[in-house]
Amino acid sequence: MSTSFEADRVDQLAQAYWAEHRTFEVKEDASNKAKFYCLSMLPYPSGKLHMGHVRNYVIGDVISRYQRMQGKNVLQPMGWDAFGLPAENAAIKHQASPATWTYENIAQMRAQLKRLGLGLDWSREIATCDDSYYRWEQWFFIQCMKKGLVYRKNSVVNWDPVDQTVLANEQVVDGRGWRSGALVEKKEIPQWFFKITAYAEELLSGLDGLPGWPEQVKTMQRNWIGKSEGLEIQFEVEGHDPLSIYTTRADTLMGVTYLAVSPDHPLAKHVAKKHAALADFLEHCRKTSTMESDLATAEKLGMDLGIFAIHPLSQKKLPIWVANFVLMEYGSGAVMSVPGHDERDHEFAKKYDLPILEVVRAKEGEAHDVQVQAYTAYGWICHSGPEFDGLSSEAAKLKMADFLKSRAHKKTHYRLRDWGVSRQRYWGTPIPVVYCDDCGAVPEREENLPVKLPQVENLGAGNPLKTLQSFIDAPCPTCGKPAKRETDTFDTFVESSWYYARYCSFDQTQSMLDERADYWLSVDQYIGGIEHAVMHLLYARFFHKLMRDFGLVQSSEPFINLLTQGMVLKDGTKMSKSKGNVVDPGALIDRFGADTVRLFSMFAAPPEQSLEWSDAGVEGAARFIRKLWTYLQNCPREKLDPLPSKARGELHQLLMKINQDMNRYQFNTVVSGAMKILNLLSEVPETERALHQEGGKILLCVLSPVIPHLTHVLWQELGFPGLVLDASWPCVDERALVLEEVTLAIQVNGKLRGTLTLKANLSEEALKQAVLNEATLQKHWEGKSIRKWVIVQNRLVNIVVG
Repeated sequence: MSTSFEADRVDQLAQAYWAEHRTFEVKEDASNKAKFYCLSMLPYPSGKLHMGHVRNYVIGDVISRYQRMQGKNVLQPMGWDAFGLPAENAAIKHQASPATWTYENIAQMRAQLKRLGLGLDWSREIATCDDSYYRWEQWFFIQCMKKGLVYRKNSVVNWDPVDQTVLANEQVVDGRGWRSGALVEKKEIPQWFFKITAYAEELLSGLDGLPGWPEQVKTMQRNWIGKSEGLEIQFEVEGHDPLSIYTTRADTLMGVTYLAVSPDHPLAKHVAKKHAALADFLEHCRKTSTMESDLATAEKLGMDLGIFAIHPLSQKKLPIWVANFVLMEYGSGAVMSVPGHDERDHEFAKKYDLPILEVVRAKEGEAHDVQVQAYTAYGWICHSGPEFDGLSSEAAKLKMADFLKSRAHKKTHYRLRDWGVSRQRYWGTPIPVVYCDDCGAVPEREENLPVKLPQVENLGAGNPLKTLQSFIDAPCPTCGKPAKRETDTFDTFVESSWYYARYCSFDQTQSMLDERADYWLSVDQYIGGIEHAVMHLLYARFFHKLMRDFGLVQSSEPFINLLTQGMVLKDGTKMSKSKGNVVDPGALIDRFGADTVRLFSMFAAPPEQSLEWSDAGVEGAARFIRKLWTYLQNCPREKLDPLPSKARGELHQLLMKINQDMNRYQFNTVVSGAMKILNLLSEVPETERALHQEGGKILLCVLSPVIPHLTHVLWQELGFPGLVLDASWPCVDERALVLEEVTLAIQVNGKLRGTLTLKANLSEEALKQAVLNEATLQKHWEGKSIRKWVIVQNRLVNIVVG
């Protein structure tokens, strides 16, 4: 055994063993052995591992190794989210093909991940840009077409003029593309959509069955789905078709002073044909952000259309305006405006001098002037006629519905919109549709899948598929006549919505999934950033329900437990190349070894909190590992039976806390507990060889998930059987926790008067007598009556005197 710790030698010994023996390749186990599927979100292959990757994947690895030591059959796979704009833009910049660029980066990152010693089943590795993977994505899309769960329609989209592609609303940040930073424009183009709204209610209710998910993530999804109960009311329009208005505040109906429609509403477009100023206004609106967060703070702008609607109860004429804060994709693209009781409507009414009416009065004692500020709370109805005045808001809602009768009906509304998946870029999965003059949009024949993405070496602006005739020209799958392929590719969130399931059937060539998916799914522990809460995580839940309904899986949710790890910070800000504060994990491994990097990333903060980078912290982790190596190599090799002692009791007290923290995935305090054990054992005389052996074995086991290289090598060199990875997790010896002596706090009338060391677990009478016999304490009750004894076993005695 080497007397000094040589990190590189230890790393190589352990990793060579795992590779040679395929230690982490797993099969389905039909025995009673429980399965555990642990998965970290698959990375985009940028080619360069960063500390965020390190933390994310080490967290998953610690969990996987711990669960294996619990006796479970553990799967931890890895793959690559390989399609998308970053690879395409990088290929353009470096004058390379995206495929070459991507696969070179995959090879580089694979090697970097292996240096961390992650216990991954590399036999299941997938890349989403491989046609053996996206073939089944295309097949699945076709099945959804057959079921009416995908459709094509013209849609006003967010257009990134730099990346030349459509962006989902979630991908627009402060009016700019999330990757390019360019100001987003509005465009109307044909798009393919997944009908995710058909699953809105199940996606919402399913959140209640996910106790292992952070409440913050579930709240974000609930808000994104946005269920509300209200009325859809018909407003007649002079000279035009009626407007359908959805509202959750029917109690304010008599406070409507104008209607507002979206700049994309057909009524606004119709009027704009003969109104140049209005046409200019609509064009201006098309070029501005339609993100709700942006609209909330943007100046409210509008124009009077010169058209009137008729109030369904009062029959008053209401002007119809076009307003930049009304979105076509929500409801019918038209709203009833109640400026007295809605802040947005109030701001607009003030700007354009429109009437503001009070129809809901503040509760008693709450004075409020709606001319100054909207009153948005529920209250008591006023100025709405004898039928409604005096009613509570809730009661008025019901009565309004009765009065409106055929002009309104109850409706459940969801904020969630269907998922547009068309992207006008090259590096993605081809959408498997052919356009025929006679047959229309036709899915490709299943036997012709995959529709392969052709290799394009030199990319320029736009999508080269639009001009590549060898790709475009194809026979109609229905009639056989010459037709044209779809040149859009899928949003990359489609690939990442089902990859977790493909790992289970990674080598299946005849179907998307097989029976192995039901063995492994659902994922027991999923790990990734909270920034994916309303895109990837919602889409994956949707896809899983589709796969269930198609008979591909039996479960209803993809991920049972979710851990959202914190960011890695340096000097208080997130590490990034643009900030120049990136720390290279490869250089750290070269200097300190993989275990030091792993140990620091687990010890510096709990997994769900942000980790502040510290050079001193890394140095400290390296010192601990060297100290641990020096101590453990001197552990006895012969089998010894430990004897009861105070130190052994303290050892098992620390182990009990470590086990509690490990079950809660609080790895920072697990490491802290191991450090305390090492300090404890360092004070134990060398003659207590049995305790050193027991303590050394406990240290090897509890640190094995965190620093697997050192523990693997020392476990074997110390002669313990098998692998530490397959050892049973150490259990607390309850007998060791039995205390021989305790030091009690002695109080008189609640004030500490001294301490007393006695045998543990004395009877109440023996304890009282021992306290009364203690001469140094007797002065505190001499001449007084003892009225009461308060005894906390093995901790405290309080004597109440008077």
